Amino acid sequence: MSGTRKFLVSGLIVLGAIIVVMFARVLTYGKAAQGAETTSAPLPAAIAVDAAGGLSRLSAAIKIKTVTYKSGDPVGEEAAQPWLDLRAFLEESYPLTHAAMKREIVADYTLLYTWQGSDSSLAPTLLMAHQDVVPVNEGTLDEWQRPAFSGEIADGYIYGRGTQDDKASVITILEATEGLIASGFKPKRTVILLFGHDEEVSGSGASAAIDVLHARGVRPELVVDEGFMVVEDTPGFTSPLSYIGVSEKGYMTLHIVSEATGGHSSMPPRNSANIQLAKALLALEENQLPSHLKSDTVSQFFKSMAAEMPFMQRFMLANTWITAPLVEKQMASSGVMNAMIRTTMAPTMLSGSVKENVLPQKATALVNFRIHPEDSSESVRAHVEKVLANIDGVSIDRDAVAGFSSEPAPVSPTDNKAFSVMRAVAANTGGERAPVVPALVLGGTDSRYAVKISKNIYRFVPARMTMADTKGIHGTNERLAVSNIPLMVEGYAHMIQGMDRQ
Repeated sequence: MSGTRKFLVSGLIVLGAIIVVMFARVLTYGKAAQGAETTSAPLPAAIAVDAAGGLSRLSAAIKIKTVTYKSGDPVGEEAAQPWLDLRAFLEESYPLTHAAMKREIVADYTLLYTWQGSDSSLAPTLLMAHQDVVPVNEGTLDEWQRPAFSGEIADGYIYGRGTQDDKASVITILEATEGLIASGFKPKRTVILLFGHDEEVSGSGASAAIDVLHARGVRPELVVDEGFMVVEDTPGFTSPLSYIGVSEKGYMTLHIVSEATGGHSSMPPRNSANIQLAKALLALEENQLPSHLKSDTVSQFFKSMAAEMPFMQRFMLANTWITAPLVEKQMASSGVMNAMIRTTMAPTMLSGSVKENVLPQKATALVNFRIHPEDSSESVRAHVEKVLANIDGVSIDRDAVAGFSSEPAPVSPTDNKAFSVMRAVAANTGGERAPVVPALVLGGTDSRYAVKISKNIYRFVPARMTMADTKGIHGTNERLAVSNIPLMVEGYAHMIQGMDRQ
């Protein structure tokens, strides 16, 4: 046999071996994650749920306009009245809860409840939600099918700001505690409820309440906040998927400054401040931060839904040791998937000249970064500085304050009691055909402050929604299916009961 022929035969053997390995990896891809379903904690029988009453009380709460516009809202008696009205409404609506729990007011409007357990050796359960809602864009009022603060019930939905984000959780958590108390349940493990008042602008209320708990040495075994839910129609999947947020992205905005000679627009230089700034933004767009496709957080996400994936998708993800460049390119074309695998960069606010015929001496851009758990604010800043180093006249303004910032949250474990309870609740909410998927929350929640008191933080609302319904979050026609009221009440009750079991 000639040398060339031996080379070809050897090459075919190697290629065949690679193909065999790749197909073998497909067969085992995600099996460990699927097996983990058996580690879910057993759930107790459901409590009696007053679904009609809960729906009515949510409708009444939606009518109370606890809208926040800036950090620390509200200010002054008139601005504060909605929060005071909501506080009084909750006290009147949930008398058993207010009799059994100690309520504290933190940072003027944030509510902190403690339901003392009988066994002080058990670390508490902390359930979080927020009272405030985002404003409604005046230009969209005519597009709402029902008024934005009406709490109207129609066609199987309840409409209004807070039906999803996040007043429904406040109400259904209290419906759950009221029902548990009425049933005679007395917790062994202390239960803490934290309802922040300004999550939509900064979360200063939740931050202050977490500081109170931290000073007392409180270290919850489980923290639950908003973030994900069961999505019934994730694109590419035929079954619902029960997403549980095990981490959330960090947040940072940088001031990018471009400086050049100003002057009259009739005699523009080759590189004006605006042109330099445009080059900088384009360079950042073309030099994205690195992908974290192979990180544990991303790998766990895909492996958990592997059984429901089409074969070709599973084949590509099972073999990222070869297919990573192709997979990353495909994911980069989707805003959601690109955000799942890397820190994202988004220029949001631009400023320059004060007049159309004047060249600015300084042009600025605010660039918002949502930081992946594999990155940090410093690594992002270093990346930006490296990209901008090749562009004359452009730099980061380190003295400018760009508002709120936070590091990405640590990834919470999925092999402990807390997650086994959450897995069971999510599976019960989603039904038999809904795999439980640990996922990365792309936005921010008040739970980011809880990292100083607990490592077991999960972001899940026990509700079922369609992709179309989730578009109402911060958008037009925010609404919640009426069928979710009993699901949410039962889900929150199960979290408390499940953590109470040894």
